[in-house]
Amino acid sequence: MQTQVEKKVQKSINRKRLQKIIMRKHDISFVRYLSWRFKRLETTWRKPKGNDSKMRLQRKGYPPIVKVGYKNDKRIRGLHPSGLIPVLVSNPKDIEGLTPKVHIIYISSKVGLRKRVELEDMARKMGFRIANGGEYGL
Repeated sequence: MQTQVEKKVQKSINRKRLQKIIMRKHDISFVRYLSWRFKRLETTWRKPKGNDSKMRLQRKGYPPIVKVGYKNDKRIRGLHPSGLIPVLVSNPKDIEGLTPKVHIIYISSKVGLRKRVELEDMARKMGFRIANGGEYGL
């Protein structure tokens, strides 16, 4: 059974076109207010809430704040940069319902070395791309 994302990918939009759209997307980093001034503050996002906060007021020269307009295109949301749908695999049964032209595999970090080698061999024989499949994950 196919999910809605798979159906969208298999429609008229081919992978090359998706990859172009993915390359055009903006990767904006949202930073915490004044994290560039004080070392004790991490850069992880926190919404500025101060009355006189220049960042909250969206003044020129201050970093952008999180807004709806920064959302990525619906066609590429959640896809791997190659245009394939990422799938987390932890046992050989997870590979069975997938297709190599639509999916890219991530092998779970909870899988041991012996099972990982088995999964990688099985996936490569079936023609899948493995995103985290270096030298057996080492």
